[in-house]
This record gives sequence, C-alpha cells and structure tokens, in this order.
Amino acid sequence: MGNAALRDLAVIDDIPFADLEGSVVAVDAHNWLYRYLTTTVKWTSDDIYTTSEGEEVANLVGVAQGLPKFFEHDLTPVFVFDGAVTDLKDDEVQERREKREAAEERLEEARKAGDSVAVARLESRTQRLTETIIETTRELLELLDVPVVDAPAEGEAQAAVMARRGDVDYAGTEDYDSLLFGAPFTLRQLTSKGAPELMDLDATLDRHDLTWEQLIDVAILCGTDFNEGVSGYGPKTSVKAITEHGDLWGVIEAEDIQVPNADRIQDLFRDPPVSETPDLDLDISPDIDAARTFVTETWEVDPDEVERGFQRIEDAQVQTGLDQWS
Repeated sequence: MGNAALRDLAVIDDIPFADLEGSVVAVDAHNWLYRYLTTTVKWTSDDIYTTSEGEEVANLVGVAQGLPKFFEHDLTPVFVFDGAVTDLKDDEVQERREKREAAEERLEEARKAGDSVAVARLESRTQRLTETIIETTRELLELLDVPVVDAPAEGEAQAAVMARRGDVDYAGTEDYDSLLFGAPFTLRQLTSKGAPELMDLDATLDRHDLTWEQLIDVAILCGTDFNEGVSGYGPKTSVKAITEHGDLWGVIEAEDIQVPNADRIQDLFRDPPVSETPDLDLDISPDIDAARTFVTETWEVDPDEVERGFQRIEDAQVQTGLDQWS
C-alpha cells in the first residue's frame, strides 16, 4: 500500500521452502522485476547489460538470477503482468514520476562530481520498467516456458484474486495490498536470499477481530495506493475506530471526517478488474540454449553474469526429473 501501515497489522511468518514444494505462485511481475532490476543496476557495471545500441536490459540479468530460486524449490511461478493503471492511482504515479525526475537531477550532479557511491544509489532509484524491459522479460520467460498472465489492470490484484479463487496456491508480491485484494496466502521476500515470508489473511483478521471488508476500511483510513488516508489515523487508531463504529461509513459519520472516493476504493479492493485465469500449462520445460542465446547474443548481456543462473535452472530441471522417478 502507499505506506507500510499494514505491516504493523499483518500476520507474517517465515515459511521453509520444504513447505512450499509442489505449489504454484502467481507472481506480481512488475513488483518482482523492479526489485531485481534496481539491484542489478546498483551492483553491476552498466556495460554488462547495455547493448551496442545503448539499450539497457538489466532485467535479463535479474530474471536469470532470480528464476532459479523457484525451480530449485519445486515452486512453479506464474508471472502476472500489469495492464492499464486505474485513474485512482494518478496521484501516486505523478508523485513517483516527480521523485524519479528529482533523483535523475541529483544523479547527473553526482556523475559530474565523480561520486561513485551516490551514482550507484541514485541509478537504482531512477529505474523504470520500459517497454523494452517488459517485452524482453516476456520473451525470456516464454523461452524458459514460464506461464504468463496479462491482467487488465493491477497485476497484484490479478495475482491475489487467482489465489482467492484457488487457481494458484499463493500470490507473490512484496506489497501488502495483497491482503486487501483478498489473497488468503501471500509469499513475500521471493527476491531475497533466505526463505520467504508467508502473509496470512485469516490469521490477520483473527488477530484484530475484523472482517475482510473491515480490514479494507482500516487500510483506507491509514492510506493506500489510491488515497492519502486521514490525518491522525494510524493502524491502531484505525482498527479501534472501525471496531467501535462497525465500518468506514460509521467512522465518517461519528468522527466527522472526509475520505474522498471511499466507495470507489472499497469496490476496487473487493471486486477489482481482473480476468478469468487462462488454462495454465504447469509442465515447464525451459529451452536453456535458446534463452542463453537470446540474452547473450541477441541482447549482448555479458555471459558471465547469467551463465550460473541458466545452469542452476538446468540442474533444477534434472533434479526434479530424478525426484519424480525416485
């Protein structure tokens, strides 16, 4: 969400990979990709992922380094890509654009000053998911036989509803809005080195004696990606107010506050624009050679940066095959 208020409310625990074996996770592709993209840019020289035409495709390094984690733990990813941005998110999009433009100005100053530390930090802040990045990521996922779903709007909402319907076992995202979109279980930290975290919707509701609809109202009071929230309403205050007055409308009337677009935001979380889940072929058979050629020859990425990732994917496929016959 727009702030981290739900982090203080959500029930989140570490979960060993052994408990996830054989599961399917709908991954919020833009969220996952952005985290690998910024990490690659921050810690890798740009000549490693920049083509002779000047195209930056650090995302291909990120995909090659990030996908093995799924395969090695027998966890099948389904990548869900964003569609159109809802107009309720216009303010957040504009705020992000302004912050990125300010960071770009500071980046140019750091480059002129020869401040390599500041340059590395600011380069990661100025990254955006370009059309080339999205297209090349999708092409690489296709070569690796990873299922892709196109959301009509928010990829995170699509992933959460897929989990809510039981089409997949988990939603996968770092954002807490997955709770508000109704995902029963969400895997976080899928881009980290250690075991992931499990965010549990029912356990969260039980902890605070709330319904799912009331949790949405709590979040609206605190602030979401679609509204700023009400001044003075943090997580604890919001839970108390919703518990006392029943729902958001009761709080608005009793405490004489204004929440612009409250009904639209409620509807967006309860019934977001999503598509039916397509038939998913989960019998993944990556074409490693074609993927390697695509990344290192077509897009001129340094082979040393991706070879270990491709080898790990290949090894994981071999191991999975052996396990099936054991």
